[in-house]
Formats: sequence, C-alpha cells, structure tokens
Amino acid sequence: MLALRTTLLQSLTPLLWTLMAPTFAEELAPDALVKGVTAEVIAALRQDPALQGGDARKIAELVEAKVVPHFDFTRATQIAVGPGWRRATPQQQEQLAREFKTLVIRTYSGALAGYRDQVIEFRPLRMQPGDTEATVRSVIKQAGAEPVVIEYDMEKSGTSWKVFDIRVAGISLVATYRSAFAEELRNRGIDGLIELLASKNRQNAKTAAKG
Repeated sequence: MLALRTTLLQSLTPLLWTLMAPTFAEELAPDALVKGVTAEVIAALRQDPALQGGDARKIAELVEAKVVPHFDFTRATQIAVGPGWRRATPQQQEQLAREFKTLVIRTYSGALAGYRDQVIEFRPLRMQPGDTEATVRSVIKQAGAEPVVIEYDMEKSGTSWKVFDIRVAGISLVATYRSAFAEELRNRGIDGLIELLASKNRQNAKTAAKG
C-alpha cells in the first residue's frame, strides 16, 4: 500500500501547477481555472532556480501559500477516514483534518521537487449549468513514459472551486489512505489515528530539517 501511495504521489506534481493560483476576482469554471493557472505556474517553476534545485523550505512555503487555499482538506480527510469520521467529536475532526493537511502538504512539496517538463493535455469538461461538483480530466505526457490520466474532483465553495480528491489512473489518492487509517481506528480508535498522523508529521519534519 505504501508503494502504491508513493507511485500515486509522484504522479501528482501537476496538481501543484494547477492549484498554485492567485486569487481571481471573477468566478472561473473549474477547467478554466486549472488551465489558466497551469500555464502561469509552469512558467514560474521553470524560471525559479531555487525550486528547480529542490529548496525544501521554499517549496514548502510555496505549497502552504498557494495550494492550501484551493483544497478542501476537511472533505478529503472525511473521505480518507471513512465511517470513522462520524464517530469523531468536532474537536477530533478538526485535529484529524489538521494533521492530514500537514501530511498532504509535505507530500506535495516532495512531488514539486521532482518537477520535470511534462506536457499536460486537458479533456473537455462534462458539466451541467448549476452543478456544484465537477471533475477536471487531464493527461500527463512525458518522453519515455506511459501517459498518466489525472482527474481532479472539485466542488464549488461559495464562488470558487476547490479540490477534494485526485485520481491517478482511476485510483483515488485520498482513498488509498483508508486501509491504513481503518486498521489504526480498529486498534487504537480516533485518538490513535490522530497520534499516528502527528507522529508521521514529526518524522517528516525532522527529515526535512536534516535535508
């Protein structure tokens, strides 16, 4: 399962390109937002030697500032935790979402450090007027590798769109955590899962500091 998550996350670098967006005054359709921001962010990444060199601190700051506002971590955590989410108190739900967000942010930082000159092609958006959820579909192409289909599940929050899950070749990123989370919930309960995530985040922080 860990290997599967690693493979999925290595394929998710394009998510960063699409989510690291400035605030837009006007409402954009989800695919328009993704396409427009992608071009801008790819240009920025190519021009920034620090990002190209894998500066962990700068990458983490970039992800924190640009990715977080465009991701619904509460809903993502709810999907990852599954039925156990309903048994958690509001305080525990807040703790779970906070720790899961930290885990995802550090993971995305690692994905961004592996940026290469991939080509992104978008498929037509299938969406009806008034829909509050949509899936933006893209194909990532890179020389010497098989194309990878990346799908961004998005929901409308107010006047903006946010990502709550990503599927790589049909496999949900968030759902890949479910089995590990479910086992921890069975063995140690909600507090045990919170501590598991917190421990993992502490380990990641130490590793990043040594780097």
